[in-house]
Amino acid sequence: MAGRRLDTTTKMAFSPLPSFLLALGLVALPMASAHDHDSSHIEEGQTISIDPIDTTLWIHIFIQMFAWGIIFPLGMVLGIVKSRWHVPVQVLGTAFAILGYALGHMHGGREFRHNNVHSKFASPISLMLFAQILMGIYLKLHLEKGINGKIRRFVKIGHGIIGKAMPLLSWTQMIFGGITALGFCQGDHLGQCLAHFIMGGAFIGYGIILTIMLLVGQLWLKRTGRSQEFFDSSFIAAWGVVNTFTEHRWGTAWVKNDWQHTTMGIIWWAAGLAGVWLSRDRDGRPQRNFIPGFVILITGWAMSAHPQELMISAETHKMFGYTLMAAGATRIIEISFVVRDRTGMSEDGRETSSFQYVPVFLLYASGFLFMGATEEQMALVASSGMDHVAYILILYSLAFLVFLFTNVLLGIYDRNSTPAVPPKDTANGRLGPRVNGNIPVRDAQEFELEGLMSEDEDESPKLNRDDSSLESPSTVGKNSDRVAR
Repeated sequence: MAGRRLDTTTKMAFSPLPSFLLALGLVALPMASAHDHDSSHIEEGQTISIDPIDTTLWIHIFIQMFAWGIIFPLGMVLGIVKSRWHVPVQVLGTAFAILGYALGHMHGGREFRHNNVHSKFASPISLMLFAQILMGIYLKLHLEKGINGKIRRFVKIGHGIIGKAMPLLSWTQMIFGGITALGFCQGDHLGQCLAHFIMGGAFIGYGIILTIMLLVGQLWLKRTGRSQEFFDSSFIAAWGVVNTFTEHRWGTAWVKNDWQHTTMGIIWWAAGLAGVWLSRDRDGRPQRNFIPGFVILITGWAMSAHPQELMISAETHKMFGYTLMAAGATRIIEISFVVRDRTGMSEDGRETSSFQYVPVFLLYASGFLFMGATEEQMALVASSGMDHVAYILILYSLAFLVFLFTNVLLGIYDRNSTPAVPPKDTANGRLGPRVNGNIPVRDAQEFELEGLMSEDEDESPKLNRDDSSLESPSTVGKNSDRVAR
């Protein structure tokens, strides 16, 4: 028996997939380490050379975006729902990641400084991936006796934490890659670059959180005994305190943007505290409120008024402000008039209104607009001959893609983690079961005629008998019969 178990463990440990990854790593990593990052063609004071990006580096970019931005998040969701496809998907992502890592060290063309942020962050994230693979193999071996029984619990926790953190770390590394490839965010540009990417990323993250709460988080929210606005307002207040004391270099002269950013921080923590207070009613029950939506709206108004040097920058910031204002306004409308201060559209948390997606998506769009509006990006777009309309449409397209991918991942999670719910004949005032997305004609006609039928007709057993025997959806027979009598 012990020999059979050892044989099974050995087969699992030396299965074809891990062996393939090991072989790929042994082949690719020596080639990568042999590549010399020459920086002799980089001009003084610059971080990149003027050479174009070659084909090898473009392949590296697309492979890594596919592996870290699509495959690994998909594998994370499959792991959460304990799908049998979790391991094959993660193995595929790891294979692409190793190949992309090697190509990133084998390219020609454009040269980069050795100490760039993308290169520095590659080492820790690669080590985390390696640790994740080792923990995954250990868990797959199902070693549960003796000391392994105690170790396994901590390995499982660590595997889950790193796996859930990977999408955020991957997003950060991809941002670093874009910055490095273009030589942006250096010297005096670093401050405003950080502000745009952090704030823009926060709006996208807020949109993702609201998507999660909308589709799969409503029951969890009820169990916490808090409203969504309690958490939103708490975060807004904390962010406001940070902005109040970090947006101006104390001891130096005040300029326009310093005044705007600092006062914006003040209204954030002031409004956030008010939102926390209003998140409970007089009996201590969770209560919805308008505060987070209003903060988003007024932030959009303030951002749209920022002075800009380039026309395309002014138009992009203006569209960002309008988009953020629309997100705040539609959020208030959703809370006050769509869900009417309830947690959601239904008690089981599975019903949603199409309008509820509007403020969520606008947060994605506003985040991409703000991330794409740094000084150097605006100068690059202006020099390319592209107008602000085309650029804004590109940013909106990226927002739609991330919005779509988030909904796909949540759909996979929802379908594999919750039991099947039988279809309901009536729900929230809808007229019976739907056939191919349409309401049956007879149900619709009964609804329309219900208020037109007289009391005498309702009390007549003969008419009731005749009406109940009609199978045709048409009302012509009813009307002619009624006139004849």
